[in-house]
Amino acid sequence: MALTTHLDKPRTGCYSAYNRLRNRLYCVWDHTQRTGGVLIVTIREVAERAGVSTSTVSHVVNETRYVSPAIHVRVRQAMAELGYQPNALARSLRVKRSQTLGMLVPDIANPFFAEIVRAIEEVAFQAGYSLFLCSSEGDLAKERLFANVLVEKQVDGIVFVAAGASVDVVERLVARAVPMVLIDRELPGVQVDVVLADNLAGGKNATAHLAELGHRRIACITGPSELTLSAQRVIGYRATLQEYAIAPDETLVRRGSFDFASGLCLTQTLLDLPNRPTAIFACNDVMAIGAMHAVLTAGLRVPEEISVIGFDDVPVAPYTNPPLTTIAQPIAGFGQTAIQMLLARIADKDLPAQRQTLPMHLIIRASTARVPA
Repeated sequence: MALTTHLDKPRTGCYSAYNRLRNRLYCVWDHTQRTGGVLIVTIREVAERAGVSTSTVSHVVNETRYVSPAIHVRVRQAMAELGYQPNALARSLRVKRSQTLGMLVPDIANPFFAEIVRAIEEVAFQAGYSLFLCSSEGDLAKERLFANVLVEKQVDGIVFVAAGASVDVVERLVARAVPMVLIDRELPGVQVDVVLADNLAGGKNATAHLAELGHRRIACITGPSELTLSAQRVIGYRATLQEYAIAPDETLVRRGSFDFASGLCLTQTLLDLPNRPTAIFACNDVMAIGAMHAVLTAGLRVPEEISVIGFDDVPVAPYTNPPLTTIAQPIAGFGQTAIQMLLARIADKDLPAQRQTLPMHLIIRASTARVPA
């Protein structure tokens, strides 16, 4: 196939400029044909356009040596004009950084985790990182698989919200020197950076709020038993019952899985009791919303007949019907704190393990009221 440029030869005698342009067009055509129609610009072409050496272009791209501002601008302008895209894989091998992070969560459909991911992605993007997100759906086998995938992708660090007692997964990552931060999960005996909420105080505050309203039949729908945060919230619940001289009743304690379905189903079993509760403390907002749906479906009213309090203050909590009373965690704060800790860990792997506990507070809305007469 012949190349035609549709350019008339210049009549001024400036044949050298004409020939350079014609040769450049031919190179573009020939390169495009050889790459299947995709124009791939090389570092040599950028160097020719900018009038510098290929090593200078490399130093500008990889920021490996000082380059004067004027030359830096010329190189960047040449890259923009030619549409040059640096080879991210090759660069990561040179600088031993992929500029990517991994994140493992149990359930991305849970608005609590979705809000954490949003906060982390925002800070990571500002720091020049891309984020690989994996949702294990609470499956430990998936969690192990995704952890290995992230390591194979050579991510620079991982933010990890464990599905359960994932000690072996975390220990493997620690053994491979992968920078990592745990969010809202604490694994005994594992030395790793962690961001926590004061779950014990939160459980106490939720139960105390209901007790102050005169409730004595206070049910508790907990999360998975292997999670420290779930256990701490229940410990706070039991301690407050004792503080208010409320006799504990184990038939009012039901173990859920932090999803809508368990909140709904377990509330139905509570409503079937001969002496049903007058208030329900659900250990996260998602289960609390499921609990309210079960109460309303049974023909009862919230809070006139049964009060419901949650835990987390997910974005939808103010917009439920009625708006949900809850223990507010700094959800965005979890993400922001975790990513800052992870970036510090990536910069210095020899830092001692950090443990940060974030405060929480009660937000009273319309789903709780004084005990019915």
